[in-house]
Amino acid sequence: MSSALIPIDKALDFLMSVAEENPDVITVALPQALGCVLADSQHAAFDVPDFDNSAMDGYAINTADIPESGVTLDVSQTIAAGHVGSPLKSGTAARIFTGGKIPQGADAVVIQENTRAENGQVTILGIPAKGENIRLQGHDIEKGSEVLTRGHQLRAQDLGMLASLGIASVSVKRPLRVAIINTGDEVIAPGQPLGPGQIYDSNSFTLEGLLTGMGMQVIKKGIVEDSLASTEVALKSAASDADCIISTGGVSVGDEDHVRQAVENLGELGLWKLAIKPGKPFSYGRVAGVPFFGLPGNPVAVFVTFSMLVRPYLLKIQGCRTLAPPSLQIKSGFSLASANSRLEFVRVRLQTNAKGEQVLEAFGNQGSSIMTSLSWADGLAEIPLGETVALDQYLKFIPFNGLL
Repeated sequence: MSSALIPIDKALDFLMSVAEENPDVITVALPQALGCVLADSQHAAFDVPDFDNSAMDGYAINTADIPESGVTLDVSQTIAAGHVGSPLKSGTAARIFTGGKIPQGADAVVIQENTRAENGQVTILGIPAKGENIRLQGHDIEKGSEVLTRGHQLRAQDLGMLASLGIASVSVKRPLRVAIINTGDEVIAPGQPLGPGQIYDSNSFTLEGLLTGMGMQVIKKGIVEDSLASTEVALKSAASDADCIISTGGVSVGDEDHVRQAVENLGELGLWKLAIKPGKPFSYGRVAGVPFFGLPGNPVAVFVTFSMLVRPYLLKIQGCRTLAPPSLQIKSGFSLASANSRLEFVRVRLQTNAKGEQVLEAFGNQGSSIMTSLSWADGLAEIPLGETVALDQYLKFIPFNGLL
């Protein structure tokens, strides 16, 4: 394998070419479908709304009965949401509430602020146009229309919309099982007292949160000591339990970095070392046929490489339509005088400058071990390889809310 650093776009192209969609489909109740990926497109069985209804509290009238402002009509009935009135008598008005079904013969609703009601009558103070304040049948969703496409990852608002169509369960791609392995003699689990030279595991918690947010099942394999034999045992166990394996640490070139050798002993390595900052010691391969990602040990590098490389790969396996994270072009509120030899992802947050414009402010310390930079930031600014950054230069901004 070449020692040259691989550009991230070539690495992504390779990962997309080897990512095979998971064929397994399950049926889940709507409350359990959040984050799942639709296996079938969803269609409306009826119009939404299924009848003309009032958009406001007011009075349903026939505009032909209101030649001018100030006309007084008898109130012939009251129609609340969930109830059906009788046809509107000529020369009368129907008291109606938001969501109430428009009675036959009415062609507009006068909002109650434009009326004066007393003694069973209502005076119309403003003449509505035909159709005003009426939500027509099917104006939101037409019967038979496709409302969600196969490959759509379900959000909270999607569940509400499906429920409005009477759909109680959906067919989705089986959530992927992803195993997480942490390596390092210096790493211990939170809750234990720290010994000399030790640090708490943070990477598995970051990855678990990211994966859970994607609707995937997490299998935590714990912390593995720095030995080739222990690493191989952990990888074999993960390969037997999971659809994909993610390890952190141990993928560099130190004497105690055993992950690369273990993967090659048990399978094959397809990618190693990328032209990305942070995250150069990144690897991809297969262990006993199961996809494997070796992420660096530093926490910021874990977050960045997962978000930019592992996330789109897993989404494609899960059958998602949309793979790339959303991005915006935002002006830089900082400058970088020296160009980097790798594509760089800078932790930034949105600020408003003196002109009232949104600009990107960079965290002061961009080291790959500085976890506070991720909690401080709103997202990542992409700095192309070999480029400097000038104040007010437009940069690609990838907000965290599109990754979490």
